[in-house]
Amino acid sequence: MKLFLRFVFIALALAAALPQAAQAERLKDLVSFQGVRDNPLIGYGLVVGLDGTGDQTTQTPFTTQSLVNMLGNLGITLNAATTQNMQLKNVAAVMVTAVLPPFSRPGEAIDVTVSSLGNAKSLRGGTLLMAPLKGADGQVYAMAQGNLAVGGAGASANGSKVQVNQLAVGRIPGGALVERAVPAAVTQAGGVMTMELNTLDFDTTQKIVAAVNNDFGMGTAIALDGRTIQLRAPSDPSQVVSFMAQLENIDVRPAQAAAKVIVNARTGSIVMNQMVTLQNCAVAHGNLSVVINTTTAVSQPGAFSNGQTVASKQSSIQLKQDTGALKQVAASATLADVVKALNALGATPADLISILQSMKAAGALRADLEII
Repeated sequence: MKLFLRFVFIALALAAALPQAAQAERLKDLVSFQGVRDNPLIGYGLVVGLDGTGDQTTQTPFTTQSLVNMLGNLGITLNAATTQNMQLKNVAAVMVTAVLPPFSRPGEAIDVTVSSLGNAKSLRGGTLLMAPLKGADGQVYAMAQGNLAVGGAGASANGSKVQVNQLAVGRIPGGALVERAVPAAVTQAGGVMTMELNTLDFDTTQKIVAAVNNDFGMGTAIALDGRTIQLRAPSDPSQVVSFMAQLENIDVRPAQAAAKVIVNARTGSIVMNQMVTLQNCAVAHGNLSVVINTTTAVSQPGAFSNGQTVASKQSSIQLKQDTGALKQVAASATLADVVKALNALGATPADLISILQSMKAAGALRADLEII
């Protein structure tokens, strides 16, 4: 009995040591259908009703011009003298952006984001006047208008200022109504549909083709390349939506991602996936620092000499370089071992970026190094 329990324990330990297989994911999380896409919209408008936090018209003349044009369309005419003397504090010029979802129909409401274009201090409490939103082709696809919701807050007094979050950007939920639909052709000529993987991977593409053909029959899916899959859609148009719904719910185990290290040089962030490995190598890294101290020396003239006090600045520069001992980095087969080996170097994230680049050049880092 004890021998049997010992074998069971060893089997469980070996099972835990084996690499875990990739978890199955729904097809809708891995691919997108060609023709089903969002469309960005952009527009220009005016926000009114601000509490003295609008644009300074002397520095943003386009705000005044936009207001004059809008009033002219409403039948109000202003002469040149009145326009030049306008001091607007409750109006701000803004850019309005939105995303038109696929299959949107006229009358549908979409969210819009309103961003200050001039030097307005805050858009809090403002109302966006009717602003047309255009697509890349210059056609108007939606009209935006409504009260802004600004998440920031701030106050200022006697030269002191405090602010939380952003005050120059607001959002209007459901603030635009779709005026024109964008044609979306999911099925192409000959009853053919196209799926595109979110990430290029030949192995995952082949697994998707096998899973689709297993559920719908051989020849339903054909891989055109490592990212594009061609589908044979149902001949009856009324069954296309049902066909797409069944496709999206197919479970596929994607292939293991390629070994990759992502380095953000601006923030010093380093992210690596579980496929990263290291080969035996030796690393020496030293820090170079420059310290500059500046002092002011004052020379006083003698008594009754009619001289002037002279102040001069003296600087001392020190150059310091820390010695970096040559340290051996052992080969690492798992991500935990890689992290342990890199931490043993005792380098800062900024230094680690240089070390990883050198390891990649020497062939010791078995991963793609991508700097963003």
